[in-house]
Amino acid sequence: MSRSTHPLSVANSQAGMQRRRPSSAELIYLALAMAGAVMPWLANLDFIRETNGAFDIGRFVAMASANPAAASLSRDLAIGATAVVIWMVRESKRLQMRGLGWVLLSCITLAFACGAPLFLYLRERRLAELDRDAIAEANPNPADAQTEAT
Repeated sequence: MSRSTHPLSVANSQAGMQRRRPSSAELIYLALAMAGAVMPWLANLDFIRETNGAFDIGRFVAMASANPAAASLSRDLAIGATAVVIWMVRESKRLQMRGLGWVLLSCITLAFACGAPLFLYLRERRLAELDRDAIAEANPNPADAQTEAT
């Protein structure tokens, strides 16, 4: 079935909507979110192997403070991530974003390095959606709105 005859394509074109290509920023944020999920967990798996197949949280925290460099990085991450998470919650409410729960869950279960770029990706999508809505509201003719958006 060609794209133009696909039922969803027909429905979207009838509603004056067209599928938007992700921006460069969105693609970068998605790539960073994937790297932020994989790279910390590769290190976590190494840690688990070193601790005989268990994630010993006490030992993990102790190792994160084992020397001044590790302590500096750990404290820097803890303070910076706390500030950014507060901003993410406030910003998601302000923009009425969807997906904050998944972002926070990924920060806790995967890594902050995954959750923060995931949030930025979702925020970019929401801002683009709000821009499209503003253009459509200012210009009720769908053909004219599409011309303005490109």
